[in-house]
Amino acid sequence: MQHFDLCPIPSSNISDLNLALFIYEYLPQAVSQEILEQNERTVNEQLAATKMIASVDEPIPTVLGILTIGKRPQDFLHGAYIQFLRIDGNELTDEIFDSEEIRGAISDQIRRLDEKLMGHNRVAVDITSGPIEKRTADYPLEALQQITRNAIMHRTYEGTHAPVRVNWFNNRIEILSPGGVFGGVTKDNFGDPGATDYRNPNLAEAMRTLGFVQRFGMGIPIARRLLSKNGNAEPNFSLLDTFINVTIYRNDRNDS
Repeated sequence: MQHFDLCPIPSSNISDLNLALFIYEYLPQAVSQEILEQNERTVNEQLAATKMIASVDEPIPTVLGILTIGKRPQDFLHGAYIQFLRIDGNELTDEIFDSEEIRGAISDQIRRLDEKLMGHNRVAVDITSGPIEKRTADYPLEALQQITRNAIMHRTYEGTHAPVRVNWFNNRIEILSPGGVFGGVTKDNFGDPGATDYRNPNLAEAMRTLGFVQRFGMGIPIARRLLSKNGNAEPNFSLLDTFINVTIYRNDRNDS
């Protein structure tokens, strides 16, 4: 059975791929410099070897290729973006003072989302409780990165126009990822160390190649540990058939 992320997209062609991104960013991280220097493969052969196109004889971009190095992935995968909202309140009906549809290839989306996460994350400074000032963020950045990148990696891209949603309220952040639990991951073992399965295994490997994930199956345990260390409450996971909703609660010690 072929995974969806390796399916060719018949309406696309090589011109829809950003070959500069592939040659100068992706390949140097996927293949050692020594091998690259000795490699006499054509660009199409390199694209096929990294599964960005179906084959040399069938140079049609795959879902992986469009997501990873596509110029405009959302032209072909309409839900493959992130909807970010910063809401001034605790309800979706409250005033929105920052909203962006974050589009582009996966690397562009992750970097832009990281900018949003850093820009809205308030840091409290304590200069009274000890000789050294203590800084405490509303949320540990790495925990937010672990969970949002998990949402991008594990979501379903097939048969949906729904984006990953990041709704940042005053008291919490909600991350909604299209698609429920998958394969060997169940509602009972979700989030356990090492409990993992891959709806998009080739996209997961591409994200690892680009340095956006390091330890498969450890994202949620790492996020939980960082949140606890920062003084945030245990995150809440709502596991439904069509999406997963993760709620991360703000460190309320910063109110004191």
